[in-house]
Order: sequence, then C-alpha cells, then structure tokens
Amino acid sequence: MYYTKEALVLLFMNGPPKDDHLNPQAGATKLSKPLAQAVTLLRSAAEEEDADAIFLLAEMNFFGNYTHPRNYTEAYRRYHELAALNGNSTAQHMVGLMYATGLGGVEMDQAKALLYHSFAASGGETRAQMTIAYRHHTGVGTPRNCNEAARWYKLVAEKAIDYSRSGPPGGMLLQKDAYKIADELGGVYGEGASVVSSGVYANKAGPNSDAHADFDDVLEYLDLMSRKGDLKATFSLGRLHYEGSRTMKRNLKIARAYFMTVARKYWQKDGSIKEEDQSIAKIAAKAAGYLGRMFLRGEGMEQSFEKALTWFRRGVANGDALCQYELGLMHLQGLGVRKDPVLAADYFKEAANQDFASAQVNMGQLFLDQGDIQTATRFFDLAARHGHIEAFYHLAEISNNGVGRERSCGMATAYYKMVAEKVETIHSAFDEANRSYDDGDAEAALVTYMMAAEQGYESAQANVAYILDEYRSILSLDFFIPWKRRRSSLLRNAVLALIYWTRSAKQSNIDAMVKMGDYYLGGYGIERDMEKAATCYQTAAETHQSAQALWNLGWIHENGIGVEQDFHLAKRFYDQALETNQEAYLPVKLALTKLRLRSFWNTITHGKVNSIQSEPDTKPPFSLSEFLSTFLAEPHPYYHGAADDGFDDPEYIDPGMPGADDDYYDDIDEGVLESLVIVALAAALGWLVYYRQQRQAELRLRGERGEGRGDGQGQRVQGAGGGAGEQRVEGQQADGGFFPPPEDPNFGAWVAGGVGH
Repeated sequence: MYYTKEALVLLFMNGPPKDDHLNPQAGATKLSKPLAQAVTLLRSAAEEEDADAIFLLAEMNFFGNYTHPRNYTEAYRRYHELAALNGNSTAQHMVGLMYATGLGGVEMDQAKALLYHSFAASGGETRAQMTIAYRHHTGVGTPRNCNEAARWYKLVAEKAIDYSRSGPPGGMLLQKDAYKIADELGGVYGEGASVVSSGVYANKAGPNSDAHADFDDVLEYLDLMSRKGDLKATFSLGRLHYEGSRTMKRNLKIARAYFMTVARKYWQKDGSIKEEDQSIAKIAAKAAGYLGRMFLRGEGMEQSFEKALTWFRRGVANGDALCQYELGLMHLQGLGVRKDPVLAADYFKEAANQDFASAQVNMGQLFLDQGDIQTATRFFDLAARHGHIEAFYHLAEISNNGVGRERSCGMATAYYKMVAEKVETIHSAFDEANRSYDDGDAEAALVTYMMAAEQGYESAQANVAYILDEYRSILSLDFFIPWKRRRSSLLRNAVLALIYWTRSAKQSNIDAMVKMGDYYLGGYGIERDMEKAATCYQTAAETHQSAQALWNLGWIHENGIGVEQDFHLAKRFYDQALETNQEAYLPVKLALTKLRLRSFWNTITHGKVNSIQSEPDTKPPFSLSEFLSTFLAEPHPYYHGAADDGFDDPEYIDPGMPGADDDYYDDIDEGVLESLVIVALAAALGWLVYYRQQRQAELRLRGERGEGRGDGQGQRVQGAGGGAGEQRVEGQQADGGFFPPPEDPNFGAWVAGGVGH
C-alpha cells in the first residue's frame, strides 16, 4: 500500500522540482500581496541607496524572514552592495561568510573571507571577531598566530563576561543550546559503532535501569514519585523546571511550587521546625536555597531581600552550600544587609569547602585582590572543573598577562575561547538552528549552524558536516527508490562536508577524523588519497577509543591500500577493534575468518604477503630451579594475593603497631626452610610406621604357620628382631615389638597410657 501511494504521487501528483535557493530565478516565486507590496517599496528605496532597505532585503533573502523565500544569490548581492555603500560591519561579515562557504553561488575564497571578516571585526561585529579569532587560532586562510587569536578572543570574552555579570544578583543564567545532532542518534556511525556510544562511553545499563529512558519518561516517573511523597523527586522536579534545558523551557512558577512543597514538610509557617529529621532537613535546606535565590533575583516573583534572607538563614542552619554562598553575596554587595566583606568571606569559605564553584570563584577573587596569586589560582582551578565562566576568565587573564607565572599565550587563548563560547546569546543562534532541524528544515538549520561553525564551535562544525554527509552507507537504496526526494544543491556539497569534518577533527572529534579517512578513501569531494586515509585512521586509532578506526586499519592492511599489505598486522588491528568495543564482535569475526582463509592460501602458495603468525612467547622456559628460587625470593604474593597491594610500603605500616618492625620479610626464608625440614621429618616418621606394620604382619603370618606344625616346633619361634639362628630363652616373654599388636592383651593397656603397670 505504501509503495502504491508513493507511485501515485510520483506519476500523478508530483509537482515541479522545489526551487533551488541558489537559483537567481528563485526570487520570482509568487509572494503574498502584502509581502509583494512591501518588497516593491523596499526595492524602490534600495535604488535610492537607502541602507536600511538594502539591509532588510538582504536579511529577507538570506534568512527567509516574513515568509519571503530564501535566495542566497540575491542576499549576497544586497550584502555586498551595502558593504560597499557604507562599510556596514554586519554586511561585511555576511559577505565574508559567503566567500568562506560558497553560499549564493560565490566561489569559495578563504583570503577574501578573511579580509571581509577582518573589516567587520574592526567595526565591532562580535560574530566576525569570533570568526577571525578562530581563523588565527587554527590557521584558516592565514598562518597561525597565537597572539592575534588571543587578542580577538579576549575582546569577545570581555563582552561575554559583561553579559554574564549583568542582570540580577549572581549574574545571568547561561543556558547551553549547542549540541551534536549525530550524538542524539548514537553518533556519526550509529549506535555502538561511534565513539560516543561504544567502548567506555557505551550505555551498558540493564533492562530495568532508567539509563535508556526518554526525558519525558523521566519527568513522568519523578512526578509519580513526587505524588507518593518522595521529597527528593519533588526537589528534582523543581530544579529541572528552574534551570530548564534545551528540550524544556524554564517554568519558574512550577519550580517555586515544588520547592515550597518540600520546604513545608520541614518548617511551619512561622519558621519553626515540624520535626527533627535529618533526611528531610537536608533536602529542605536545598529547597530553601532555591527559594531564597528566586526572591533575591526576582525570578517568578517580586524581588525581596528580606524574604531571601529568611530562606537563606534557614538553609545555612542546616549547612546548605547554596545558602552560604548567597548570604556571602548579600553581605559582599550589601543587598538588604550591612556590607561586610569579612563576613562574606567566611560564608564563601564554608561554601567553597563543600566544592561550590561560585563560592570558589569569589574566594579566588578575594585572594587575587590581596595579591595572593597562587591561592587565587588554586581556587580558580577548582571552580574551572565545574565549567564556571568566571573561573575560565580569571585563568585566561592570569595566563595572558603572566601574573604569578610565565605568560602562556596558548593557555590564554584556550581559556578565552571557552569564555566566549559559554555565552551563545551574544553571537550565535543555536536555538533557531535546533528548532529548524527539528521542524525538518535542514537547509535553514544548515546555514545557521554554518555561521556558528565559522566562529569555531566544534559542535556546529560536526552538525554542518553531518547534514552535508551523503556517504553514510555503501549500499544505498536511493537508486531503487526513484520517488525519494532529491536533496537540493545546497545539501549536496562534499567539498564543504570534508572541510568541516577536518575542522571538527582538529578539535578532538575522533569520529570526524575517521570520516576524513572515509572521504580520502572514497574520493568524496577530493581526489582519492590512500595514504592520507591511512593516516587519518591511524591518528584516530591511537586514541584507543574508536573500534571503527581500528577495523578500517585492519581492512587497509589486509588489502594493501595506502600501506604495505600485511595479513599479520591486519589481524592485530582486528583484534584491537574487538578489545576496544565488544559490540564489534560480528564484523571482526567475519573479517578474521576471511583473513585467515586468505592467509592460509597465501602460505600454501608461497605468496609474498606476510601471513598470520603465532605470537612469540616472550617468557623464557621456567626451570624447576628458577621456580624454587623465585618462590623463596618473593613469597609474599602468595600470601597477600597481589605483589603491588602496598602493604610492604614502609610508609603504610604504623610505626606504633606491635610487630611492625620485626623484620618479618627478612626472616621469611628461614621460616620456609624450617617448614621444609618438618615436612621431611614427618615423611620419614610415616615411612617408619609403615615399615613396622609390615614387619608385624609378617610375624603374625609366621606364628600361624608354626602352630599348625605342632607344639614342639612352637618352642622355636624366632625373635621379631633377631637373626635366623637366634632363639628365645625359655620362660622369657615373647617380644611384642615397639607397638603391641591389636590382638595382644597388652594392647589396651598400651593405648590407655600404661595405667596400672
């Protein structure tokens, strides 16, 4: 039924091809009457060199504003006209973007792109400053220049930190919208084959775990637990609604309701405690911290320092770090309380001891003001572990100016870049790109991601390359599906895809590095180069995280593509792929089966390829004497289970422990020898007992034979220990031996210890 429907659409309801945004005639698409009138007026004004009209026409054609169809060729013409007219920095930036990416049918020219971006950056265009900094940082269209990169990144970082510090007390809440599209689908190569979803990053949770749950499922579960009275679930719901995320917008009203629910379980309306329960007190203190923060910042309610102070004091009484920090902030800035930097420092110290990043930053700033650079840097490093923007900024300033340490341009540039990329709002539009992609408008998403990619965002570079990538499967079925919608020319650009795979790989994206190898191997967007493909795979494989790269290395060594053909080395790479990712079991085993057959044929036909060989035993034969010497020299692993457990470390032993200094390990050899002597003596004694029992059995047998011959002959029984001619004296008791036999009447007395004798 599905194919019948598609065939009907293809034959009878298939309209003309969709307009290509690169086609100059695309602007001829029929517009609505009001929009057509507006465009006519704008064009008339543009002919009079009205800068605003030219800019508006350019924006409408580039972004498709006001339902105007996108036409990048027309957009380039308008932007170029405006840049030449009055040097508009935004227009210069957009012209540079088009030269860098080839949008609008413009021939790619990185030198011209750098020129226009430089003009725009000098004019204060933040996006251009980010772009020019990244180009100097990585050497795109210009030699690498760390000082230039640091200078431009510093300008953007200063704008970012000013934005972060603006707004309510505590600064702006920064939300991250940048993410990688491929990661949502298991990675570039799919679930289990990509680095982000395999090996150490594989999701190995069991079927009863919530690790595979969707975000909506998690919210539903937390809501269910909250209704059952679980305060932790209630607090978690409040925090999720307060902070928001890429997939869920902030809802301060709902967040406040959840926090109040938790707080009322512990405090009465007058502030008195309902019942002393430490488990409730701890979670209630956290809720008090967020309630106080919302009153302090005026989020979802009217700003009130008095109410904020009340909630913070309640939380501090239970040792909450957020409340301690916020109280310190109020005393530092004098918000509703007396300004007291010393008291503020005490609160910051208590919160910093609980590893609260914002408090650690404030402690670092206090020490920095006092000139204690080392202590300040230590606090900034601690806060940087949590990704705090202020910590990154201060570390960048310290590294760039060489305060308390030698100047490091590389470190300063890296920190400035982190600060700049933390504040996406001032120069990027990831939220618009994400929304366009979710709505199915890949072209609009591509262009917006491309702008962020030019600014150096690795996630945006990976997204652009992923959208442009048409080589995700060798066995593509598109040829057999004629009605499948053909991608527009904007989305068919292998050259640009390779460029962004390369830039993403330079920022430590391992899957992007493997993709580079695929493009060089298949000749996608570039002339085939087997040696470069092998180099890409080798570079990715050296991280020991990509089973795909290791498998590819095995394949190219098996077939001698770009490297010398070597079956033995190919097997080693296949084995390493399986060690890296157990999910590669089937492809590795199939490849090894084929490889062994080829290696066997190569061996019997005396081929020139190095066949699979048995791995040499690196350990020499272990003789008995070597075993005994090793055993006597290092006996402790047998007793402690491991040779490196640290118990023999002198620092580990308590000097006050009895017996800690008895030189036990020095006397271990003598103890072993004594044990061996005891074992030998026990063995000798056992042999003597066995021999004596055999002699007694022989005597009993002879005695029985003597009784059968007559009484006279019984007088001549030989002694047990005497010779053949030895005779017993008449009247003398027969020799019972060392141990009386069981049938002897004296046996019981002997067993009892000779009592009564």
